[in-house]
Amino acid sequence: MRQIRHFRTIADERQITRASKKLHMSQPPLSHSLQLLETEIGVTLFERSGRRMELTEAGRVLYERTQHFFEYMDETLAEVRETGSGIKGMLSAGCVKSSFALIPPKMKAFREEYPGVTFELREGDSFQLAEQLKQRTIDFAVVRLPLEMEDFNSIPLPDEKYTAIIPEAWAGVYGDTIAIEDLGILPLLLLRRISGEGQYEIIMDRFREEQVTPNVAAVCPDVDMILEMVSEEVGASIIPEATLHKNNLTGIKALDIADRTLVSESAIIWLKDRYLPKSAERFIGMLGGNTESKP
Repeated sequence: MRQIRHFRTIADERQITRASKKLHMSQPPLSHSLQLLETEIGVTLFERSGRRMELTEAGRVLYERTQHFFEYMDETLAEVRETGSGIKGMLSAGCVKSSFALIPPKMKAFREEYPGVTFELREGDSFQLAEQLKQRTIDFAVVRLPLEMEDFNSIPLPDEKYTAIIPEAWAGVYGDTIAIEDLGILPLLLLRRISGEGQYEIIMDRFREEQVTPNVAAVCPDVDMILEMVSEEVGASIIPEATLHKNNLTGIKALDIADRTLVSESAIIWLKDRYLPKSAERFIGMLGGNTESKP
């Protein structure tokens, strides 16, 4: 394992000198470790060009195949350390901004019960958070659906209705409810993922079902930017209702949409076949109301 860690660091740094500094060891023992590994395996792992080291074809195979090996080893060691030691350590969680209102009250209750847990929070759209889960940089995420779920376990969260938000100055003619047809006339500012299908496609499909061609003025993956633009009378938007609970912008009016079929689905997701820290298990249970997960 030590030799393979040395090999991977050399591959990352492409120089014995830089790799030895990163590993906090001198160059001769590092060079010797690499030579022992190449002798034991029976292949050359690097092509040497002066001080620069480039992986051979065999070296690339070893590098790619050992990536998950060390991930699983780190997770196994984390599980061993947790056994009998209580709930503590770092809990890494991701959340889409439009669902973040769920997190703070649960964090407060969780920290009161488990003060030894430190949270590391990350935000992004659902596609970005799914990628971070695959890279094992976060333990779980709260995302908006749809999302490709083949790699994940999940717990569904309650469905949430969409709400129309318009500049307050435009609200006089609508009352408290607005029809899909009227929304299609307004300049719309819609949430759209960086990659993949999401809320934008759900809303556009609903307009097509009503045979309405919406006036889309802008798309954006960040709900805070959308809200700011509505506040500045750039246009109107359609967002999940919970998004407004954390917002204190002035000049915005929320209207019910006269369409009860337009709802947002969300879920807590985490990577299959990965050890989940006890802190993550407990917090997921708190968020999801201990609902049974879906494979």
